[in-house]
Amino acid sequence: MSDRTPDSLPRPETIAVQALGRIDRASGGVVPPLQPSTTFARERDYSLMTEGHIYARDDAPTVREAEDIIAALEKATTARLFASGMAAIATLLRAAATGPIVVQKGIYYGTQVFALRALAEHGIDVRWFEGNDLDSLAAALADGKPTLVFAETPSNPWLTVVDIAAAAKIAHQHGARLAVDSTAATPIHTTPLTLGADYVVHSATKSLNGHSDVLAGALATNDTDSDLWQAICRERHDAGAVLGTFEAWLLIRGMRTLGVRVHSASSNAMAIAGFLAGHRAIETVRYPGLADHPDHAVARRQMTGGYGSLLSFDVRGGSEAALAVAGKLKRIVRATSIGGIESLIEHRRSVEDPMTNMPGGLLRLSVGIEHVQDLVEDLDQALAGIA
Repeated sequence: MSDRTPDSLPRPETIAVQALGRIDRASGGVVPPLQPSTTFARERDYSLMTEGHIYARDDAPTVREAEDIIAALEKATTARLFASGMAAIATLLRAAATGPIVVQKGIYYGTQVFALRALAEHGIDVRWFEGNDLDSLAAALADGKPTLVFAETPSNPWLTVVDIAAAAKIAHQHGARLAVDSTAATPIHTTPLTLGADYVVHSATKSLNGHSDVLAGALATNDTDSDLWQAICRERHDAGAVLGTFEAWLLIRGMRTLGVRVHSASSNAMAIAGFLAGHRAIETVRYPGLADHPDHAVARRQMTGGYGSLLSFDVRGGSEAALAVAGKLKRIVRATSIGGIESLIEHRRSVEDPMTNMPGGLLRLSVGIEHVQDLVEDLDQALAGIA
């Protein structure tokens, strides 16, 4: 880790652009170097040539540099990178499964599936709560000494916004820790640890990298002395769910443009949400930046500089109409994932298990950084004739 404390760090946009000020001392290069070695030599007396560098599963220098940047962005003491966002989430949930786990409803599909199939079906007590109903969270925590609350805000694809500070207070009152999946918000808009969360989770595949060419996950925390964090680190090491060096280097490169990408995409998403909200072919638009979003007040309070690049909307006419709209798009790509520089749309009912009861008319839109008018015009032509 860097010897600088979070309080002494610059703003997140500067942290990301300057990669924490890392310079290649060997060459003077302003781009952090890639060190691909998987193992590190020892001296004749068998001491380490470089302290802390033994084997790349835990000791890859480039991976550590990427972790330091993420920790600084999240105002965390430390961070760990994983082979994917789901690897990070699975490691956290498995490590916390020494007691009941409370999970938010309607969050990322992969998290729900893991909680059900890998935990609940194997005897782990998994409970559920509504993200914008903290009474339901308190009820889920009421007995049995739960160890962890897992929330996602804004949620994917429902765009529910959880009041992190309030959720953290409730979790802590019941002796549980709060983990927040902040993938959609990014550290540009929200830093959950400063609001009381104990862990922050990212699918770094998404906005942190931003270029749809890296699969990665991250966990960041200030809870470094806890048994839970030690269990997470052991699980990552023992299972080998680590990120490769080249992927870490690509992630560092992607994060250097995090601020400009996130601000641009959020601005585009706000404009598109406003356009869709007034369109006769649309039943519902879910975007926390809209004043009529049920969680807008919470989003305005805990998100800074924008409301993210993710939104969803329901097309009148159900699945048939939604698929027709997606099929007519010319500039927005039909593909899975969010947070990239290119705009992507997905008909979630076509890819999710029926257990999620996804509405047939729902389309999830990850807004990129193209010219916003090109995106609006593409949606407008695709929606023509739908009523």
